[in-house]
Amino acid sequence: MPRSSDKPALTSNASPTVATIIVIFAIIDGQLQVLLVHRSAEPQQGMWALPGGRWDGSTGLEAAAEAKLVEETGARDLYLEQLFTSSNLDATQPSLAVAYFALVDSKLVRLRTSEEWPPAWHRVDALEPLAFDNNEVIAQAVERVRAKLEYTNIAYGLLPEQFTLRELQSAYEAIEGATLDRRNFRKRMLSTGIIEATGEQRREGAHRPAHLYRFTSRQPVFL
Repeated sequence: MPRSSDKPALTSNASPTVATIIVIFAIIDGQLQVLLVHRSAEPQQGMWALPGGRWDGSTGLEAAAEAKLVEETGARDLYLEQLFTSSNLDATQPSLAVAYFALVDSKLVRLRTSEEWPPAWHRVDALEPLAFDNNEVIAQAVERVRAKLEYTNIAYGLLPEQFTLRELQSAYEAIEGATLDRRNFRKRMLSTGIIEATGEQRREGAHRPAHLYRFTSRQPVFL
């Protein structure tokens, strides 16, 4: 741990900077991944960090986070939730960061194309050290999502309108970081009432057609 004397001195008359940051999760190649941007300017130039920006007060904080989500992914009307508010993510200046997390269906995402601050997906379980202690922010977001799987339909943000039970289980396993028993998972999900059969099927390769399901609501539901 750094000593207090090692931290940059803050001027007493400095105005705090307020910023929003957003942890954007998607399931890609069966892995839970997070969207990061490569910083093109100081501070911490050249490092990867969560997308975000200064809040100018022209909109609400959540609206600012939603705008950043659309800017980076092109996706709208997705699951977005405030994670925490912190005053210590940037030790170089007085600052207040309001963090959000979002769950997106990777098939709906169209990443922003830019040579400056380019975005890219990174596996959550293989992250290098990030700018502004963002590793800790991501870890906290992962724990929040895992906890909410137990009592909400939060996974709807990661999946298309219709999906197979195998796809649903794969999403849960990617978040949990563990293999789940197929029979118990199926029984549990059907008993919660948060998903329902659509009456349609989809053929996957040489396998027999799989039944398709959907969430009974694509708005947050608590069990």
